[in-house]
Amino acid sequence: MNQPAEANAPTAGEGVKYHIRCKEGDLPPYVLLPGDPDRTYRIAKYWDEYEDFAFYREYRTLRGTYKGMPIAATSTGIGTPAGEICLHELSEVGVKTGIRVGTTGSISPDFDCGDLIIPVAGLRRDGTTDMYVPKEFPAFANIEVVMALVEACQRLGFSYGLGLLCCTASFYLGQGRPLSEDGYWPSWADSIIPDLQAAGVTNFDMDSTGLFILGHLHGMRIGTIAAVIASRIHNTWGDRGGELRACQAASEALLILKEWDELKEKKGVKHFYPSLLQS
Repeated sequence: MNQPAEANAPTAGEGVKYHIRCKEGDLPPYVLLPGDPDRTYRIAKYWDEYEDFAFYREYRTLRGTYKGMPIAATSTGIGTPAGEICLHELSEVGVKTGIRVGTTGSISPDFDCGDLIIPVAGLRRDGTTDMYVPKEFPAFANIEVVMALVEACQRLGFSYGLGLLCCTASFYLGQGRPLSEDGYWPSWADSIIPDLQAAGVTNFDMDSTGLFILGHLHGMRIGTIAAVIASRIHNTWGDRGGELRACQAASEALLILKEWDELKEKKGVKHFYPSLLQS
């Protein structure tokens, strides 16, 4: 990196964002957001075609087409600090809509390993969003993205459920996992899962509330679909094909959102109404 850049807005030169290694015009406005860089390839197996475009640290970007629609996937890494960087830079290069394609741990008897959860909102224990908004500020998925994910699952014949997640900055203690058999265990940790269950929380993740808040503040539409890979009710771990179903449903949901956007533009309205489909 030889070109000078400002510390307030680091670049890799010639307008290329420092972390995601993309610049304005490189990506379509519709992008999928897996945490795992390797999940970008599992997503792209459902596309017509794809190309490796950029990779630096945990941020891998593929771009291609899905049923003729330009599409991309950029991995966000683990947790909201990494997600904040990614979403901010994606916003600066012109991305308007994103769907997190993730995995999650269920604390609800309604969801077992392999099931798909579409969260409508989240409890903020992520740490990062406290730097942006007060604790009282809600973390919510964009309703159009939620609707599109539901429609995608129905088109594809996938079972799903709506959820209320808890997004944590800790995978182990913060999600009620003991550190070791005889390790540190504060008394308050005993109540983490029971208290969340009593409030109707369905699952844990480490990314979504950061994406929801940052997306809202940047004027982006953001939602999540996640495959359950851990059931805390049954103490089981496994994918059961859920991750691939989430990857396919998320791609289909972006296509649906594009269809709706074109319909809104045709009708001259700013917001989507289901009645538009019949008009």
